[in-house]
Order: sequence, then C-alpha cells, then structure tokens
Amino acid sequence: MKTCVIGDIHGCLESLTSLLDMVVDKADTVVFLGDYIDRGPKSQQVITTLLQLKKTTGLHLVFLKGNHEFMFHNYLTGADRSIFLRVGGLQTLHSYSISPDQGGNLLHCLPSDHRYFFESLVLTHEDRHGIYVHAGLQPGVHLSKQTPDWCLWVRDRFIRSSFDFGKPVIFGHTVFPEPLMESNKIGIDTGAVYGGRLTALLLPDMEFIQVKGEKHHPFPYSL
Repeated sequence: MKTCVIGDIHGCLESLTSLLDMVVDKADTVVFLGDYIDRGPKSQQVITTLLQLKKTTGLHLVFLKGNHEFMFHNYLTGADRSIFLRVGGLQTLHSYSISPDQGGNLLHCLPSDHRYFFESLVLTHEDRHGIYVHAGLQPGVHLSKQTPDWCLWVRDRFIRSSFDFGKPVIFGHTVFPEPLMESNKIGIDTGAVYGGRLTALLLPDMEFIQVKGEKHHPFPYSL
C-alpha cells in the first residue's frame, strides 16, 4: 500500500491539477497537509477539485487542517476576524463571492459540501509509513494528545527537535527551497504560491514529484 502526501496548495489550482495528474495512479492513499486556501486566487476551485477527486476515484483521501483553514472558519463564524484578511484571506473571500464588508455568521455563504469539508478536517493522520500533520508535533506527547497550537502553528520548536516519534513526521506549513529531509521529519512545503513548487511525496518509495508553482505572493510571510 502506497501513500502520496501533498503539501500546501494555497489556491494554486493549476499547480494542483498538474500534480494530481502525475500522482493519482501511483498511490492507494493521498494525504493533503492543509492550507488549501488563501493567497492564491482559486481557493474555492481548489476545494471543488478535491471534492470531485473524492467522488470520482477509489482513493482513500485524508484532508488535514491547516492554520489557514482554522483562520477561515473563525472568520466565517465571527469568532476572530482580526488576522484572516491580512494573510491572504481576501483572495479566498473573492473566490467564494463573499464581501469583506459582510457581517454576522457567514458559514451559509459556502456551498454545503464545502462547509462540511472545512468542518471535517482532522489534525493528524498516521499509517505504516509515517505520521502526517500540517505544522508539527510536540516532542514527548502522544499523538492523541497533540494540540491545535502545535499541529497548526509550530515552527522552530518542532523543526529543531531531534525527538524520535517512532515514524517520520511529514509536514508542511514552513517553506523550504527544497524538501527538508531529516531522520525524524520530512518537510514538503516548497512555496508553490510564492513561485516555488508544489510537492508530493510518495511513500514508502521516498520519491518526490514536483510541479511549478504560481507566484501569487512575495516571500516571506510569517503565517
């Protein structure tokens, strides 16, 4: 059984469709590491593509939550609107034809299948090949006790750790010019939305498959 892991998409629809064409017949499970939305112009279309993939293939698809999906949900519900628009959220609103001037609970502005998609995202996934998470894990803490703060937001405290989680941890969130390869972790966010590449990792083959990104934002960003 083979697993394909795909890094941060950030509304880069053309890169996503190109990559999917190259990997869908190579694995039984596809794990998406989150950050499907924001910064790139086609967030809504990216989600539609992922939902269509679920309908039309026999693949086992796993959709992890990224910090940008977390911020989007908070924005839509009105729980926190302080940061979303500053980190590329305006592009996501435009793709859903939502005005930033609209108030109240905006979840109803999403198609029902999109709303269910965002509400059903998970923080972690594990199989025989590895552990999958958007940002990272807290060393010494069981997978069942990992918190959203670590899974969605952590950077250096995880990246600099040599802790052995028992399996390699495959993650996104932090951009590297090339995939980060260490004994305990593999980082595959290679900055598609900044003009880098969108990266997939095939396991257990340890084969990287990449397509050109789209450069919709200058680098660096902090989130």
